[in-house]
Amino acid sequence: MLLDFFYQLRAHKVPVGLNEWLALMQALATGLHESSLTGFYHLGRAILVHSEAHFDAYDQAFAVAFKGVEAQALDLSDELAEWLADPAMLQYLSEEDREALKGLDLDELRRMLRERMAEQRERHEGGSRWIGTGGTSPFGQGGFHPSGVRIGDMAGGRSAAQIAAQRRFKGYRRDLVLDVRQIKVALRKLRELRREGQQMELDLDETVDKTCKNAGELELIFRPPRKNRVKVVLLMDVGGSMDPHARVVSRLFSAANQTKHFRAFDAFYFHNCVYESVFRDSWMSDPVPVAELLQKFGPRHKLVVVGDALMHPLELLESGWAIDYWHHNRKPGIEWLRMLADHFERKVWLNPEPRGAWQHITVSSIRELFPMFTLTLEGLSDAVDTLVGARRAIKHATKNVI
Repeated sequence: MLLDFFYQLRAHKVPVGLNEWLALMQALATGLHESSLTGFYHLGRAILVHSEAHFDAYDQAFAVAFKGVEAQALDLSDELAEWLADPAMLQYLSEEDREALKGLDLDELRRMLRERMAEQRERHEGGSRWIGTGGTSPFGQGGFHPSGVRIGDMAGGRSAAQIAAQRRFKGYRRDLVLDVRQIKVALRKLRELRREGQQMELDLDETVDKTCKNAGELELIFRPPRKNRVKVVLLMDVGGSMDPHARVVSRLFSAANQTKHFRAFDAFYFHNCVYESVFRDSWMSDPVPVAELLQKFGPRHKLVVVGDALMHPLELLESGWAIDYWHHNRKPGIEWLRMLADHFERKVWLNPEPRGAWQHITVSSIRELFPMFTLTLEGLSDAVDTLVGARRAIKHATKNVI
């Protein structure tokens, strides 16, 4: 069963390795799980899960691996009979408990045990013992069976299976949409640090090196502080099929606009596809020609495009098919997007739609020009890695294959 749990964790993409698993086995051997399934649930989560983003996946794997285990614990007739047959076990009972046992036969004890177990499964008030008088239990102190396995949660809490099934950590998952705080945290990695200004910052490494070369005579080395020089251009699709995603796009804009470490941040809007112009406002009343945008913002700016990339194929691939009836685009939208993609050295496309919706022809065409990521915590993190040229961003092509 434990091995099945391990494979369930891997199937639910919880990054569990051999070191974590051996640590869990060692913890079990020392009894840190308190001989209960609930204790094992919490122990396993503490050892096997390194990020709260995987809490929900852990709960799902646990629920699958241990489904029905607690129900099986109800059938303890054989263990109960074995325990009653061992006089050594009776030494743990008080005189009052022993007197209570004398008036009960084995069948009666089994019946009472099942009743109390059923009561504990239906009611979670806690504080009561199972069988016996005066608030004590002949089945061990604190709800423990004498065999050492807890067969009920006497603290009044929910069972491990119920906790796992509740999935309280859904909001921690990395594949869910973002709030402003999460976006800010992800954008902090978007840095291009350069040293500027006067030499006011102590260079600790150089100071130590020079001091060592001077036979211990201290020589302080200063250098200019590092400042983030990253410049970001954000293009956002608004209206139409993007209306259901307006809130999350607004969060992205708010987080990026509030981020203080960008040297420059500029945002523009478009509808469905970029043609001759983008707009400074979401009402499309203040146009900025794309040619002017390319002239103003150099290739080293980071381009971030947000949109679902869903439209009629003619809107993207043919001239004269812009969705605005009064706008006759002489050049297909795909050519304008190609101009943007060719101009900016680092660019990404954030798609609020799940990957299952990326089969559309227009999405596939745009993905040939822009590295595309989902607008989730994981997707935004991967997009930032692509913008800064992180090594793990090289895996983008294989990760995004549907």
